[in-house]
Amino acid sequence: MSAIVSCSTTKKYSSVREQDELLNTRKYIGNLVDYCHTGPEVFGGANLIWIKTTLYNNFGKISVYSKKCEFTPGEKLYLRRTNSTPGVYGEWNYQVENDSSVVYRVSEYRYENNVLARAWF
Repeated sequence: MSAIVSCSTTKKYSSVREQDELLNTRKYIGNLVDYCHTGPEVFGGANLIWIKTTLYNNFGKISVYSKKCEFTPGEKLYLRRTNSTPGVYGEWNYQVENDSSVVYRVSEYRYENNVLARAWF
């Protein structure tokens, strides 16, 4: 009777890190082309910045909550899923960010077929 024993190395990753990487993914949404602001009188008290990028080249697809925009034209922008709201089904929260530290929370407002709609990515 003989026994074969082998040794191999394996990499172990922290499950917290793996979960964090799965939950906080970034999607490139283009370079900033332009933006415009709409005041609270238009959308029930919300200041919104409408963002136009090289991939989303029409205003109305991406809006964030803010009075002013600190992104600069040509800057790479990313969409990040951050966390889920509590509840039976929960909803993901999103933010638009650049490579530095400028971050804005994405609003649920969109223009679809020339009508203001509430939708999520």
